Amino acid sequence: MKHSKDDFVVLQKAYDLVVDLIPRIHRFPRSFKFTLGDRLENCALDVEQLLVEARWRRDRAELLDRANARLDRMRYLLRFAHDFGLLKIRSLGFLAGKIDEVGRLVGSWRKKQTVSP
Repeated sequence: MKHSKDDFVVLQKAYDLVVDLIPRIHRFPRSFKFTLGDRLENCALDVEQLLVEARWRRDRAELLDRANARLDRMRYLLRFAHDFGLLKIRSLGFLAGKIDEVGRLVGSWRKKQTVSP
């Protein structure tokens, strides 16, 4: 199976998102770390794993759709984290920007699936 440079870019951006997110989650107070924190961490890791799997499959569309759904879930979880005082507005903006960037790349990759099988 042929891999493109774009595949690598989206995987690297998703990886960077996980690397930036997890240390912030580990600073959450105990009362939020194992609820909101775990959900955020799992969503981020799910996105990365879905993209890795999509890279190796011909029928990627479903996996890319699931990755996009997880990214959307992460947006709401981050808003909760901010509203509960767990993330400063600057961190929220930084992480939201990274999620948006990954989302745009996944969306572009998804569009290519409908154009060329």
